[in-house]
Amino acid sequence: MIVKIHKKNDRTIVAVCDDVLLGKKFEENGRVLDLTNSFYDGNACSSKEAGDLIRNADGVNLVGEESVKLGLEEGVIEESQIMKINGVPHAQAVIVHE
Repeated sequence: MIVKIHKKNDRTIVAVCDDVLLGKKFEENGRVLDLTNSFYDGNACSSKEAGDLIRNADGVNLVGEESVKLGLEEGVIEESQIMKINGVPHAQAVIVHE
């Protein structure tokens, strides 16, 4: 999986994308999932490394079967947050740390 960390002020957003999807664009019913821009263009990581990063992030943006599954396993997203565009799962979440 490909992981890119975005930092703004004191907030960290982690974008995780299945490596086979990077560079592609999906459209369905007026919705667009554009994986061609630099938002997702990060570094290859293992699931363990990506899991550590998303668990400690302030927000996540997950695209692809593996990435979304990892988000569910780490408890940062729920099934109800997953949408599909042309069969590609995508989820976003703000994470509240207690």
